[in-house]
Amino acid sequence: MRTRNETLAGWLFVAPVVLILGVFLLLPIVMALWVSLTGWNGQGSPFRSGVPFVGGDNYTSLFTEDGLPRQDFMTSIRNNLYYVALVVPVQTALALGLALVVNQRMLKGKSFFRTAFYFPSVTSSVAISVVFLFIFANSGAVNALLAGVGIDGPVWFDDSRGLIHLLLDTVGVNSAPGALSNHGVLGLTWWDWLSGPSVAMCAIIALVVWTTSGTFMLMFLAALQQMPQQVEEASLIDGANSWQRLRYVTLPMLRPTLFLVLTLGLIGTWQVFDQIYVMSQGNPAKTTLTPAFLSYRTAFKDFEYGRGAAISFVLFLIIVAMTLLQRWLLRERRSS
Repeated sequence: MRTRNETLAGWLFVAPVVLILGVFLLLPIVMALWVSLTGWNGQGSPFRSGVPFVGGDNYTSLFTEDGLPRQDFMTSIRNNLYYVALVVPVQTALALGLALVVNQRMLKGKSFFRTAFYFPSVTSSVAISVVFLFIFANSGAVNALLAGVGIDGPVWFDDSRGLIHLLLDTVGVNSAPGALSNHGVLGLTWWDWLSGPSVAMCAIIALVVWTTSGTFMLMFLAALQQMPQQVEEASLIDGANSWQRLRYVTLPMLRPTLFLVLTLGLIGTWQVFDQIYVMSQGNPAKTTLTPAFLSYRTAFKDFEYGRGAAISFVLFLIIVAMTLLQRWLLRERRSS
């Protein structure tokens, strides 16, 4: 009887939270899943009898049907893959490096440096995006600095060529080889897949790395301050140098924090939206188009709410799959 009363009391305490989460989180997800299976155009309710049910057509149009929807979606996936491949490792390495610096016992002005490194993370992303638009303008600060050392800066938000294509152009390869231009997968040629991020995407990458590293620095710093000093002292007695202590002592003990940082970074990079919306709107030539922005544009500008919802659910599955893969790669391996 006592156990039953305790169980009932527990459910009564959590009932408000469960109700709020159910109404404002679970129910909208279920509603969006239904919309992804329909051809709703935003007129009226998506649950009325006149809304056409299309089943999985919105999903197949993204993967198997030739046309603009698949081409745009695969272009956004390509762009986001380059974005993730650059942002996640760079911001993680930078955050760890900053944490190691501000964790030094002999460093003077620790509070100042911690605040300075963290400040960009608490600044409005929209405001910083507007500032970066001026910095990377054709006559902006970045091109002025490049001109000072004799380099002609690129037209950051007008040049649609990828970095790999730009590098190939410097060695005389300015057109796609037939093997790459005549073959491809999922609606894009191999030449398109291997283009690299555009210079506009590189500007956005620089912005994101600068604004997110401070938050992850605090996570690494908290973990570093929780590490027992006896372990580091023992490694010093054993004669380990700075690199050996970092590789064999610090990094293994930071594994849980590293997994957290990489997971949050991975999720954030696949959900990038506000910087794209403010700085480029997916341009030039869709080289900064991302799945999150494509979902918004498809639903709220093209009024294809079903396909827009389908893109968001595919994006959700991509994030879950990559998180599980990352967890498997960073698992603690037991020696036999």
